[in-house]
Amino acid sequence: MLLAALLAAGADRAALEPIEDALDVEYRIGHTSKCGIHATAVDVVIPTSSSQDAHLGAARHDDRERGDEHKDDGVHEQGSGSEVTGGHHHHGKEDEHSHAADNGHGHDHNHSHGNGHNHSHDHGDDDHDHNHGDDGHVHAEGHGPHRSYLEVCDIVRNMDLEDAVEADALAIFERLGEAEASVHGTDLESIHFHEVGADDAIADVVGAVLLIHDLEVDRVVTTPISAGGGTVTMSHGEYLVPAPAVLEITERAGWELSGGPVEAELLTPTGAAILAHVAEGVETLPTMTIEDAGYGAGGYDLDPHPNVLRALVGTTRGSLQREDIAVLETNLDDATPEVLGGLQETLSDAGARDVSVVPVTMKKSRPGHLVKVICRPADRERVARQLAEETGTLGIRDAGVTHRWVARRAFETVTLEVGGDAYEVTVKVASDEAGDVYDVSAEYDDAAAVAAETGEPIQSIVARAERAFWADNSP
Repeated sequence: MLLAALLAAGADRAALEPIEDALDVEYRIGHTSKCGIHATAVDVVIPTSSSQDAHLGAARHDDRERGDEHKDDGVHEQGSGSEVTGGHHHHGKEDEHSHAADNGHGHDHNHSHGNGHNHSHDHGDDDHDHNHGDDGHVHAEGHGPHRSYLEVCDIVRNMDLEDAVEADALAIFERLGEAEASVHGTDLESIHFHEVGADDAIADVVGAVLLIHDLEVDRVVTTPISAGGGTVTMSHGEYLVPAPAVLEITERAGWELSGGPVEAELLTPTGAAILAHVAEGVETLPTMTIEDAGYGAGGYDLDPHPNVLRALVGTTRGSLQREDIAVLETNLDDATPEVLGGLQETLSDAGARDVSVVPVTMKKSRPGHLVKVICRPADRERVARQLAEETGTLGIRDAGVTHRWVARRAFETVTLEVGGDAYEVTVKVASDEAGDVYDVSAEYDDAAAVAAETGEPIQSIVARAERAFWADNSP
């Protein structure tokens, strides 16, 4: 589905040729209709010249008989009204995925399930692994050749890909392997894949990366992704959807997960791993000028939901960068000024990005302080422990904040002439992702040093430094 949607949205078919040259596979591209929507279909085919290939072809036929599409990346894709947004910004209204390039362009993928969600579904048992016990290795469920995580990495490295493409493909397989290892209580090196490690599976994952790079996108965003519902059968038994490995991957992803709208598995570990690497989460379709749109077809028929992935290509204004954060809070009614004054330094050493102390009125009308700390999610436990030890607080709240929007920050130096002498002042420059500068602030310490030496007011030096930057950087 993802390959088809990217091609339909304008990615060049020729971008896939390095995979066909490196692996014994062929991309077959056709068209179909899903609930009245004309969509592109892609099948990764292995020549059926061996009994193993014949077995794989028969398995695919069986899957299609029951309405599944065996994705060659080890994922079964299913969805309803999926959509992918291609071009310069990528997003859709239902479950959407969006890519934006440095030049203000973005590429969106979204899949619709008839409930206002657009997202792509890589679906299949092949994305689930299990422990065979006889060899001490953990295996991804599904049929096909067995390859270890390390063997898959070697194959990708030997495909003579561009460095950026190779890095993205390896990162996707690492996410998938780490999730499976966590579920099965083993380490990454012990993971063995079945279908996910097959040539056609590698062709799907690497192919998706190649097509995204071909579209020259810089950013991918997705609205909450519908995982489906019901149960999925794996070697150890029947599990609730979403599958355990999908949940592991989602915990580390920058987007949200939702259930429904059908009783079927709509998101597998492989699909989740691809999206976790390329996409960040948004709530709605970003404002954009649509330049192209395409639909990729899945194998399931989920009437009345069209099982397609839509890719939108368009242009957006530059936006701020999304940064995942955690916010910790505690109320203090007995902290000394010395303790409060030292929190910025001690908590920063533990990983805090920012610390603020706000006067508040507490119970019995006693004065107190609210301490708010911003940190990376991975640092929250260490920062919370340091905050407790420094203040003696009996409780710390996790405020539930997941991210913030931040500017790109850069420091530049401007030169001022005061009294015939030249002085340098550092200014902090804030810009959006497109590089458009919207704020400039002179560094106070530099301005204060120049003011002390020249006798000029600090505010005068600050204003002159900021004007100097705009004068040097005006169109």
